[in-house]
Amino acid sequence: MVAYWIAHVDVSDPEAYEAYRKANALAFNKYNGRFIVRGGKSKVVEGTVRSRTVVIEFDDYETAKGCFDSSEYKEAMAHKLNCSEADVVIVEGYTPAE
Repeated sequence: MVAYWIAHVDVSDPEAYEAYRKANALAFNKYNGRFIVRGGKSKVVEGTVRSRTVVIEFDDYETAKGCFDSSEYKEAMAHKLNCSEADVVIVEGYTPAE
């Protein structure tokens, strides 16, 4: 069953954040992560969220978790720590009962 990273992000330094975006491609390619939502126009209709939303699809929950825990992603994260704040959740997709 597919799984997703759902991230809400505030970027304080867009130029520095670019280094993170370039570095994270290694992990996402290795773990077959596919961007479903990457920034784009949005409107908060209930509650409060950060300014940017990102959704990345993976083949399954273990792969999604493996990507987050990987050395490739840890290296990429080092680029974003001083230029953004994020809330990230890894969640299993939904398959309706037949």
